[in-house]
Amino acid sequence: MMKMTKRSLLAAAAGAALLAASGLAQAQAWPSKPVRLVVPFAAGGPADIVAREVALKLGAQLGQTVVVENMGGGHGVPAMNAVVRSPADGHVVLMAASGNVTIQPLTMKSSADALAGLDAVGLVSTSPHVLAVTAKLPVKSVKELVDYARANPGKVNFGSAGTGGLAHLGMELFKSLTKTDVAHIPYKGTSQIMIDITSGEVQAMFSSMPSLKPLVDKGSIRILGLTAPSDGADTSKVPQISATVPGMEYSTWYGFYVPKGTPSAVADRLNAEMRKVVADAPLRKKLSDQGVDLQASTRPELEALMKRDTDKWSKLIKEANIQIE
Repeated sequence: MMKMTKRSLLAAAAGAALLAASGLAQAQAWPSKPVRLVVPFAAGGPADIVAREVALKLGAQLGQTVVVENMGGGHGVPAMNAVVRSPADGHVVLMAASGNVTIQPLTMKSSADALAGLDAVGLVSTSPHVLAVTAKLPVKSVKELVDYARANPGKVNFGSAGTGGLAHLGMELFKSLTKTDVAHIPYKGTSQIMIDITSGEVQAMFSSMPSLKPLVDKGSIRILGLTAPSDGADTSKVPQISATVPGMEYSTWYGFYVPKGTPSAVADRLNAEMRKVVADAPLRKKLSDQGVDLQASTRPELEALMKRDTDKWSKLIKEANIQIE
């Protein structure tokens, strides 16, 4: 029995050593061809900008081209499924937004099913939303907006790019925390919102600073506050909404994901390379000026962030009875 036990232990140790050596070899061999970085948004938007900057730097580090593939529409599900169905070897990577992996899976079975086929690799960036109001609204601070909404129940509206998106949920969180009666106006995309907030038909919205900056520069809208801290040139001096409305905090973020079954050693190598990209000072400065804060994480840290955000939005979605058709 003693001899068998020793043999078993030796065999187990040898097997573990072989697995470790195999994993190391896989990580060292990766990537053996160009890497596809799938982005679940159309070209030209904030996600695309981050993806292309990160892909350029990552490709230079790896010695392989990292090709950005935009696959917008369908609440990100087609892009997620495209990655899930790809070989689990680290050569096809998804750069998902927080909403794709924490909000849509709560309201769409197809999104939840797609997420189940992905493994988290690491955080890429975070970006707060700003609370903007039309210049035609007589408010210049978060407190004034809350007071105005309370004095005019049902007469203040918020526009968003669609029901169940982060901007919509930001409005629902604001509404819940301030105990105000504000209306949601869902649009199909953001271009028409920009026109309507300029005219005053839409009175307020949550969005990213880069997309709103042209209207800020024209004086068409006012920025009242941030949903999270930011070091950006245009956001560092904007007050935190939570200083006036405790609990009014959230960020949009981007993370890398690979098909489930991708060797851990390969995912760990990708995480390590991402951390080098995120630490690049010139790139950090360039994206920070556009309202994006590069931020790395370990794989477990990204999983923990997903759980925290999912729990927060799940509670809000149930309270507000939000449904996506």
